Amino acid sequence: MAARKPQRRREFGTVRKLPSGRWQARYIGPDGQRYTAPETFETKSEAQEWLNLTRADIERDHWRDPDAGAVNFEEYARRWMVERGLAPTTLDRYDGLLRLHILPTFGGKDLDAITPPAVRTWRADRLKATGATTVAKSYRLLKAILQTAVDDELLRTNPCRIKGAGKEEADERPTATIAQVFDLADAMGPRWRLMVLLGAFASLRPEELAELRRHSVDLDECSLRITLASPELTNGKRVTGDPKTRAGKRTVYLPDFLLPELRRHLRWFAEKGPDGLLFVGEKGAPFRRSTFGRKWRKARAKVGMPDNFRFYDLRHTGNTLAADTGAKLKDLMVRAGQSSERAQLIYQHSTVRHQRKLAQGIDAEVRQERHESAADGRRGAEA
Repeated sequence: MAARKPQRRREFGTVRKLPSGRWQARYIGPDGQRYTAPETFETKSEAQEWLNLTRADIERDHWRDPDAGAVNFEEYARRWMVERGLAPTTLDRYDGLLRLHILPTFGGKDLDAITPPAVRTWRADRLKATGATTVAKSYRLLKAILQTAVDDELLRTNPCRIKGAGKEEADERPTATIAQVFDLADAMGPRWRLMVLLGAFASLRPEELAELRRHSVDLDECSLRITLASPELTNGKRVTGDPKTRAGKRTVYLPDFLLPELRRHLRWFAEKGPDGLLFVGEKGAPFRRSTFGRKWRKARAKVGMPDNFRFYDLRHTGNTLAADTGAKLKDLMVRAGQSSERAQLIYQHSTVRHQRKLAQGIDAEVRQERHESAADGRRGAEA
C-alpha cells in the first residue's frame, strides 16, 4: 500500500496579479473581515512574504485592525477630555492648549496619520511661535492623548518620542521686597490693599482670596481658614470647589501687623453677613480678573515693578520671606498649602505652635524693615 502523502498546510490569504502587472495580497482577519494589503507588490513572492508576516502577527497576538487608527484626532481628543472627569480648571487649561496649539496642525488628521516626523515638525514650529513652557505643556497633552489611543489599540506605538520635550524649564519667578509690597498695596487703593498684603504675607493663591468670607476670619487668633477656592476660567466664569491641592484646606496664621488692616477691611469693604465675601468690587460684585488686572498693571507701573511681575508672584515673595524666618520645610508647606505624595508625610506633623511662630517671624521681619526704612527717612529729612 502506497504511503499516505503529508497533508499540505493550508495557505494563508490569497495573492492575485492585477492588470497593472503588480501583485495584491488579501486575507481574512481574526475578526472574520477581509483585508487588503495597503500596498501592491512587484512580485508574487513579495506579496506572499507580506502575508507570512501578517500571519505571524496574528499567531503572536500582535495583529491590529489596519483601519483602527482611522479615527479623527479632534473627535478622539474631545472625547478623551470628557472621559477623564477633569477638574474645571484643568479642563479649561487643556481646552486652550488643544485649541490654540494642537488642533491647528492635527485636528483634521486621523490618529494613524500622526507620525513621529509630523510631531517633530509640529514641535519645532511651535517653539518658533510661542514660549517653551507652553510648548512643553502642549506636547505632554498630545502625548497623553495618543498614549490612550495606544492603550485602546488604535495605534501600535505612540508617535511622541522626543526625549525631554515635555519637561518645563520655566524661568525663576521674581519676588518683591517688603517695601515694594506695601508700595503696591498703596497703589492699588484701600479696597484692594488687603488682597495684596494677604497675597504676599499669607502666601494665598488668587483663587483662595476670591473665596474668602467673613466666617473665614478669626480675629482673636489673627488667622484665616481656607476651605474653598474660586478660580476664574478663561470665559470669565468662576468655579467654586476645593483648593488646588489636598493640603489647600488649612488655617493660615497672619503676622500681627495685619490685624488692623483686616479689621479695617471688614468694617469698610467686606460684604455683610457671616457668608459675605471679603473682596468685592465697587458695585458689590465679586472681583473679576480683567478688572483687577487693569488696576494691577497700573499699580505695578506706578511702583516701577517689571512688566513680568504677576500678582501670583506675591505668593513667591511670601514663601521666600517665610523661608527666611528659618521655618522647617513641613511648616512652610502647611502655610502655602503645598502637596505631593512625598510631601504628605512631611507637612502632616506641623503644629499650630509652629505655624504661629512662623507668622511671628514674618511679623518681626516686616516690622524691623519698616522701622529701619522710616528711620532712614527721618535722617534724610534732618540732613
